[in-house]
Amino acid sequence: MKMNKTPPISVPEPPKLLDQLRGRLRLKHYSIRTEVQYVQWVRRFILFHDKRHPQEMGAGEVESFLTHLAVSDKVASSTQNQALSALLFLYREVLEVDLPWLDNMVRAKRPARLPVVLTVQEVQAVLERMEGTHGLMARLLYGTGMRLMECVRLRVKDVDFARGEILVRDGKGAKDRVTMLPQRLIPALQEHLQRRRLLYEDDFVKGMASVYLPDALERKYLNAATGWVWQYIFVARSYSIDSRSGTERRHHMDEKLLQRAMKKAVLAAGLTKPATPHTLRHSFATHLLQAGYDIRTVQELLGHSDVATTMIYTHVLNKGGKGVISPLDHL
Repeated sequence: MKMNKTPPISVPEPPKLLDQLRGRLRLKHYSIRTEVQYVQWVRRFILFHDKRHPQEMGAGEVESFLTHLAVSDKVASSTQNQALSALLFLYREVLEVDLPWLDNMVRAKRPARLPVVLTVQEVQAVLERMEGTHGLMARLLYGTGMRLMECVRLRVKDVDFARGEILVRDGKGAKDRVTMLPQRLIPALQEHLQRRRLLYEDDFVKGMASVYLPDALERKYLNAATGWVWQYIFVARSYSIDSRSGTERRHHMDEKLLQRAMKKAVLAAGLTKPATPHTLRHSFATHLLQAGYDIRTVQELLGHSDVATTMIYTHVLNKGGKGVISPLDHL
């Protein structure tokens, strides 16, 4: 009589370190961009130390890696601090290592830089050289004070034409805020939305109208992902694979396209300032202060948590060196 052999019990392998890192970042609701950057820094840290496991390393290895970034790679202080944040997250949240050196790591000191600000005439010269969707987006940046990614991620439901408002959702620091919708842009934005609606209807017929929804809303509201109000206003020309869900869908426009269009316009306008789309946000704040609006109002429109951050724009209110007339001009 033959005995039935019990099949061996298969024990699933524990997830790899980088997969654990991704899982923890998603549990903490970190953005996809932060996830990509943190995974990249942890991978570089491991490769720098000949593929040793971070569990076997400590303060010395972290400091030598950060020193290499600053001395050999000559990265900016903000980049070095981002690498440190990624490693601190790895040790605290993934490896659950509670070591005293985690609290004693010194971050690189960021230099105090004044923002690049364009004059009203310079802004006009740049915007006159930007047309189509990129021109509309650039005018929105200057007219509302939004950050680049806040503009790129705008959805149909975020624009209130009746109230003349734009609701900026999940901005920096995961905060919502309201900013104005410039009246001059309403006709152009409505026309753009009409064309966008036609593209949406074509995608809907193909079964490709689904968009990414945050915080499990796709499971809570089953039809919301294909609804018109959740659609991105500024979208890519083609479909792409969502890196988290693996779903093929039409994503929002790549912000690099607007950055390139802005760069071409700045060169065409003959400006010598290193202006980028973010410069339009700086110019928005500065020109409001010059127009006499109080700094608290500007702080709320920009979404700054501390008024000290907004105070940096007051440097342009005084011409020259703090408004002092040079003695050479008195000769």
